[in-house]
Amino acid sequence: MHLSSAAIPDGSTIEPTHCEPSCGGQNISPDLTWSDAPESAKSFAVTCFDPDAPTGSGWWHWIAFDIPQHLTSLDPDQGPQASMRQWTNDYGYLGYGGPCPPPGPAHRYVFTVYALDVDTLDVPDDATSAGCRFTLLAHAIDSASFTATFGTEQRRSS
Repeated sequence: MHLSSAAIPDGSTIEPTHCEPSCGGQNISPDLTWSDAPESAKSFAVTCFDPDAPTGSGWWHWIAFDIPQHLTSLDPDQGPQASMRQWTNDYGYLGYGGPCPPPGPAHRYVFTVYALDVDTLDVPDDATSAGCRFTLLAHAIDSASFTATFGTEQRRSS
């Protein structure tokens, strides 16, 4: 599989448009396009994860799933009203939560698309974020990722 974004190319610095408002952004999720998924894929999921967050276990910025099999892209700003299920991010709200790292070195943001072997994930509404991710990974048959960065210095120069 392959995953890309016109707004956030692999290895780039994330523009403030895609960052949290408290970091000067508009919190708009980026466009995403994927290709070369297995023919057996029945749906897709998308995540964004910051492995550099000082929590000891990273920070989940986005968990979206039950994306229909016929879709191969997401437009920018796919909010909770989109035709997919979105889970609570580590900020505590539903949907995409852009970068807003604490002062210090830039953080990495890993965007991943997963091809899933089911049409919909059987995740109860009261499941934890960890439970949701566990179920997602249990049904993943392929994936693709790219990484971009954002940090305090980028925020100052924007």
